[in-house]
Amino acid sequence: MAGKPKWLKVRAPLSAEYRDLARMMRELKLNTVCEEASCPNIGGCWKQGSATFMILGRVCTRTCAFCDVATGRPDAVDPDEPVRLAEAVARIGLRHVVITSVDRDDLADGGAAHYATVIRELKARQPDVTIEVLTPDFQRKPASCLETVIAAAPDIFNHNLETVPRLYRSVRPGARYFTSLRLLQRAKELNPRVVTKSGIMVGLGESRDEVLQVLDDLREAGVQILTIGQYLRPSEKHHPVMRYWEPEAFDELKYLAEKRGFGMVAAGPLVRSSFHAEAVFKALQTRMNTGSSPV
Repeated sequence: MAGKPKWLKVRAPLSAEYRDLARMMRELKLNTVCEEASCPNIGGCWKQGSATFMILGRVCTRTCAFCDVATGRPDAVDPDEPVRLAEAVARIGLRHVVITSVDRDDLADGGAAHYATVIRELKARQPDVTIEVLTPDFQRKPASCLETVIAAAPDIFNHNLETVPRLYRSVRPGARYFTSLRLLQRAKELNPRVVTKSGIMVGLGESRDEVLQVLDDLREAGVQILTIGQYLRPSEKHHPVMRYWEPEAFDELKYLAEKRGFGMVAAGPLVRSSFHAEAVFKALQTRMNTGSSPV
């Protein structure tokens, strides 16, 4: 396939704010999905003092074909990580915190207890901060894993479907589409007040109709916030880009998603799961408080 189109070009992260944030992450021994997953938005987000924390280490137990995070045997869980993460949030002055992780299939609870500890530590030290978690699927783990995370009361529970069911075997072989879908539905059942969120990538070989079916499935599961972005190949070892969707195609997907009743939709070539996460959440809250949101 030809090189990236012009609408996918971003500036290199060279700002002073970027360097300061990178220095602090190293000092506090924290990881971010911005760095580990080679996010194209890192320059802009870090310049604004926004980052997505990645807990439970830097090594994932799965080998998804789209992801640039290292895979292999993870290190032991760091019990001091929640305290250092809360310190970073205070230093940066974040009002909305996004926390994700690698998959930890090696742990009996998939890392659920650590997620809960992070949430509680943040609430204790920064009670006004809103917390968004982007968790693994907890596949083949006890149902209590999800219950543990939800009981800690995050404001947003996010889990990405990533792609259409037909492509799971080649793109996301360690996961199951309906397991992920059910996780989102169950989170809402456990706590109707929690906002649920999910995201998908396009450009992996899916059809337009398949994408629309995923949107229908997510709405059936009660998901309120949706993100849709362009898949970008991290290296030659990863799944190839089958299509670069044009900005106009993303505009259409956003329109069709909103027609289906999602409370908020972020769709565009450079949209990622935590794209403008705070603004999206606040906009949804405003719509819900004024009664203008269908969810």
